[in-house]
Amino acid sequence: MLRKTTTRLGKPADVSIDSFGCSIDSLYKNQTLRGAGLTVLRKGSHKGLLQQVSTEASNRGFVIGVSTLAGHTRRIFHEHHATTHVFEQDSIYIRSLGEAYKADLQNSFDFLLFEVSPAALETIAEEADLQAVSVLNTMTGHSDPVLANLARALIPALENPEQASRLFIDQLTAAIGTHVVQQYGNRTAGSEPRRRKLSRTQENVAKAIILDNLHGNVSISELAKACNLSRGYFIHAFRETTGMTPYQWLLRERIARARMLLLETDAAISEVAISCGFSDQSHFTRVFVNVVGTTPGTWRRNA
Repeated sequence: MLRKTTTRLGKPADVSIDSFGCSIDSLYKNQTLRGAGLTVLRKGSHKGLLQQVSTEASNRGFVIGVSTLAGHTRRIFHEHHATTHVFEQDSIYIRSLGEAYKADLQNSFDFLLFEVSPAALETIAEEADLQAVSVLNTMTGHSDPVLANLARALIPALENPEQASRLFIDQLTAAIGTHVVQQYGNRTAGSEPRRRKLSRTQENVAKAIILDNLHGNVSISELAKACNLSRGYFIHAFRETTGMTPYQWLLRERIARARMLLLETDAAISEVAISCGFSDQSHFTRVFVNVVGTTPGTWRRNA
């Protein structure tokens, strides 16, 4: 949106402002993805000078921010006082978008942000067999290395969304949502998740769909719908049934098909990589080494 501001000469100027009050011109990172119940964003600025952000109250829900850099300073203005916070690397903040916000930002920042609505929080809690949650506890500068590591795993998908696996994005954002609800949901203690498994028919249906989409261009929601299950129930049941997440199972099947092609054809390794759903030979080699313990070329020669 455009917001009127004033230049040093007193002349009005139109400045493009994002939904969190930042000047878009000051951002060197401004990326967005949609995940399982979450909107994922990355906002980064090299500006070392003081800049002020402000947003009006809205019904958008909550935002969870993960700092990838150390040294960012933020002075937040409350109704009758102000507080100053220095962010360490991998520290987080949670704030309600239902409250007006005003803060002075100083020094560079690079935040991974997760915006979630109250309705989505309730869905995440229900699918994880937790007590209902529609509110998150607010905090600033809290250390959460688990959430930080989960968030960082989304950076390649934000950088190259056209190459990202939908199955991977859905699976990872579902894990992030569950972690946030478990750790920061404003609720009484909940029960442990029930053990759930897929029926043999559901398991076969899900695996067949995954195999028909080796590039990962199928979502968790689509797999769950085919099995007549909720997204969250399907994720837990697939893992209980197979011992793997859907994405892990997909990678295993990609490698199994790659082994067959390496053994039975003279196709170049780069051709095998593409035909088995990998983005390129480098990606294929990394996964192959992790699963098999050696490179595709070495495995082919020894086989």
